[in-house]
Amino acid sequence: MSKKPLAPAIEGWFTLDEQPRLIGSQCCACGTYFFPKQSRYCKNPDCDSTEFREVQLSRTGKVWSYTNACYQPPAPFVAADPFEPYTIAAVTLEAEQMTVLGQVVTGVAVADLKVGMEMELVLEPLHETEDEIKMTWKWRPVANQGGQH
Repeated sequence: MSKKPLAPAIEGWFTLDEQPRLIGSQCCACGTYFFPKQSRYCKNPDCDSTEFREVQLSRTGKVWSYTNACYQPPAPFVAADPFEPYTIAAVTLEAEQMTVLGQVVTGVAVADLKVGMEMELVLEPLHETEDEIKMTWKWRPVANQGGQH
């Protein structure tokens, strides 16, 4: 029996590499970064450009804020059944200095996080279809942070 292939839960938002990265865009005029990708107009109020280039964003950053989600999210997210609360972190990307909100890996609770903690982007299975395993990106604390994860 062959293993099912991996596929992104949302096409075009992240790579499926061993060291995954979010796929964003950068304004060609002012250099502002966006995630998810922006393609119509620059949301920087000081810029009126409509030209963007696709970029792979930093895969590491630091926790800016965090919380837990105690409600079942809407589609396209596929929640566990029965639903279990999960942790969310706002992580400021290292190079771009933009903050990206995302789910934290399974098993990491709010009590395990702190502002300034280093995080890295990883992939986790979200759910399986008949044909493939749908993957999603999540934040994971970087190992060896003064005795934490």
